[in-house]
Amino acid sequence: MLRLERRPQPSVHWRWGSPLLALAITVGVGMVLFAALGKDPLAGLRVFFWEPVRDLRALSELLLKATPLLLIALGLAIGFRSNVWNIGAEGQFVLGAVCASGVALALQGAAWATWPVVLLAGTLGGLAWACITAWLRDRFNANEILVSLMLVYVAVQLLHYLVYGPWKDPLGFNFPQTQRFDAAAQVPRLVPGLRVHLGLVLALLAALATWVFLFRTRAGFAQQVGGLAPLAARYAGFSARAALWLAMGVTGALAGLAGALEVAGPVGQLTPHVPVGYGFAAIIVAFVGRLHPAGIVGAALLMSMFYLGGELAQSRLGLPKSITGVFQGLLLFALLGCDTLIQYRIRWRRA
Repeated sequence: MLRLERRPQPSVHWRWGSPLLALAITVGVGMVLFAALGKDPLAGLRVFFWEPVRDLRALSELLLKATPLLLIALGLAIGFRSNVWNIGAEGQFVLGAVCASGVALALQGAAWATWPVVLLAGTLGGLAWACITAWLRDRFNANEILVSLMLVYVAVQLLHYLVYGPWKDPLGFNFPQTQRFDAAAQVPRLVPGLRVHLGLVLALLAALATWVFLFRTRAGFAQQVGGLAPLAARYAGFSARAALWLAMGVTGALAGLAGALEVAGPVGQLTPHVPVGYGFAAIIVAFVGRLHPAGIVGAALLMSMFYLGGELAQSRLGLPKSITGVFQGLLLFALLGCDTLIQYRIRWRRA
């Protein structure tokens, strides 16, 4: 019969080689999938891996989509290293967008730049939404996976209530959307004529801050020890409650900031189409990046390629919108398979 046997400690090179192997497998399976759908595999690879980087405008769009993925994945990496499984970053992203929009609408007509206040409101909104999960886990030992996931649907319903109800633009031709934000409430762009904005700089600074926190501070060491060896962390005097609140709070704050950047940046208003799955895709980004800030930066760029490639595949190849999710799922399952076979090997033994 077939059974899995644990290998000796794998080489450290395989830790980073596994995501690259998973990407190669994803590309190979993707080519087969394109051929099965009657499309040119090389044309499919071109729209996914060349078109998003072919010129300055394409690079701008790539960096624009990578920004929220990077922010959310950094927060998730801290949580996952702490053994705190926040799966509801999408809901925290939505609440950040809602709170940022509320402040932007309330400050319409202000004579001063309001975008810092808008971003702060989004950050606090995401933080507050994540703290609901942290409180239920801390007070009642509720499962944070289920609670955070269910709160995503609550956040989306709240969003729909607002854009279809009290915040609906009376001059918007009955479309479910708010008024356009003033220029003072919109995040400044880095390059005139391109959509990439200051959020990219904030995301890169967040990556640097996450690296310093995890690998150069006592609090970051405590977070990681609590995730790897809870009993050892308790013996050392590290607080499990503090680790829970810190992990959930940082993840919620960064997801809320990403939501605020989305509505105060390229969108410029709150619509029911704001939740596009960044919170769930960031889980894949975090693991492909090995829960390390440097790896997460590269993984966020790769995942944003999948988003842009999926949009181009719809318009140029006539493929369905779900092709983006297919590539994301392929990458995740390939990574899980590679990690399993690096840690274990399949042996045939007689029963």
